Amino acid sequence: MTPPPEAAAGGLLASAAVGPLASYRARLAAGELSTDPSQALVAERLQALWARLRGYQAQAPAEPGFFGRMFRRRDDMPEDFPNGLYLVGDVGRGKSMLMDLFYEAADVPRKRRVHFHAFMQEAHRRIYAWRRAPHRLADPHSDDPIPPLADAIAAEASLLCFDEFQVNDIADATILGRLFKALFARGVVVVATSNTRPDDLFAGQPGRDALLPFIALLKQHLDVLVMAGSRDWRRQRLRGMPTWHVPVDDRADRALDAAFRELSGGAKARPERLMVTGRILTVPLAAQGVARFDFDALCGQPLGAGDYLALATHYQALVLDGVPRLSPDNYDLARRFIVLIDALYDHRVKLVASAAAQPDQLYERGEGARAFERTASRLEEMQSQEYLGLPHLT
Repeated sequence: MTPPPEAAAGGLLASAAVGPLASYRARLAAGELSTDPSQALVAERLQALWARLRGYQAQAPAEPGFFGRMFRRRDDMPEDFPNGLYLVGDVGRGKSMLMDLFYEAADVPRKRRVHFHAFMQEAHRRIYAWRRAPHRLADPHSDDPIPPLADAIAAEASLLCFDEFQVNDIADATILGRLFKALFARGVVVVATSNTRPDDLFAGQPGRDALLPFIALLKQHLDVLVMAGSRDWRRQRLRGMPTWHVPVDDRADRALDAAFRELSGGAKARPERLMVTGRILTVPLAAQGVARFDFDALCGQPLGAGDYLALATHYQALVLDGVPRLSPDNYDLARRFIVLIDALYDHRVKLVASAAAQPDQLYERGEGARAFERTASRLEEMQSQEYLGLPHLT
């Protein structure tokens, strides 16, 4: 688990020609970013961690059974275990963009980038499966799911990058301290972005005392960097950007492609999965808090208010392809679209879409047309500079 000699010796002296700092400076030079002292400082700290982690591997998990437990290392932080980073700041400060530059450059054999909410849902599923599995055949004395869970996570990733680190659930609060203590003991390095300082996590919630040891642990093993920039880069990108494209044609497709690239800062897009009341909702493309869907995938499927609420709270912007004309003949689509727009509007999600008509012409006549007038009004308002300047509500 010791980094290669050249990484340990190079440390902060690693060449700035490679790594996240080089990528950040390349974006500055290309005019994709504007100079921001707060971002520059974070890029430098990420570069230092990048150099320290080259070739890094966390501790291999112990073998199961009595002898595995007997020779498992103590829950002490390994001597060569580097502190991770906790990037905190308001929406649109560039936290996720910088973490992604670091993640893409990280020369770590096993690494994973994941939304923190999805990670915790996965952890609960694994604990549930462990409790129902015939594991006691191999280790009848074990009744604690945390060590095997930490072993499994450490085996999959020596570096964990969490986007949107937040604690909203008492079920998470009850296991976070022990789980992360076990992960740190195995040498797992954590980099996280958050809108909330560690001391404010789960503030004012019943049962918060259960989270206090975890907060102390987090501050011990992650250096907290506050990004205090004065501008919201996503809102800046939206300024002057057309957000409703008519008709649905090649020109509109190109405009939506460009909008997605701009809003996501050119980050690599990938599918993501959200857990909604025990079901998985697949997001076809997502990057930097921006999701992209085809209308049929979002409103032509049996989705409901809970699915749209999950999207609205997890993503700050939605790019939507191909909104058709609506009528009583396809009212199921119209009904889902109405619920979707209500969720996006209530949480101030920014919408960029291609459509067959302007909002007030999407549903002109027939049963349901009057009910759609409110949705058309909201769609018009969502194109205004006043709306585009509002912060996202989670």
